[in-house]
Amino acid sequence: MDRIDRSILRELQRDGRISITDLAERVRLTPSPCLRRVRQLERDGVIRGYRALLDTTAVSRAFQVFVTVVMAREDESSVAEFERRVAGMPEVVEAHRLFGDPDYLLRIAVADVESYERLRTDRLLRLPGVAQLTSHVAMKAVKEDEGLAVD
Repeated sequence: MDRIDRSILRELQRDGRISITDLAERVRLTPSPCLRRVRQLERDGVIRGYRALLDTTAVSRAFQVFVTVVMAREDESSVAEFERRVAGMPEVVEAHRLFGDPDYLLRIAVADVESYERLRTDRLLRLPGVAQLTSHVAMKAVKEDEGLAVD
């Protein structure tokens, strides 16, 4: 990946809907070679896809909670079932397995505190192998996801 590919990636992370003509101008290429580079980055899996960033309030998901999970059991079947069920929960925006304690970090987006309480009580606490959940309610986003540094 060269300097131009990295420039393309930076621009696409800023605006995934930019036209090839505008993208080519920003990275100082003509449209045809720019498009070939974008397509190659897609084929190589560097660009995994495109999506819209949604306003959390507009879609009733403004209550953000980070949940740390400590597992009581970490046998293969408990971990696999826990991860499968977490991956299937639309309220769980991100889930990461961590080294050490806690074992997992989940980012959850729901409408309000009542919605989170129901999710926590009715579903999260009932996941296989869970010993402890600790909720960390986000006060505000200091820095949103702006994409990856590609320097």
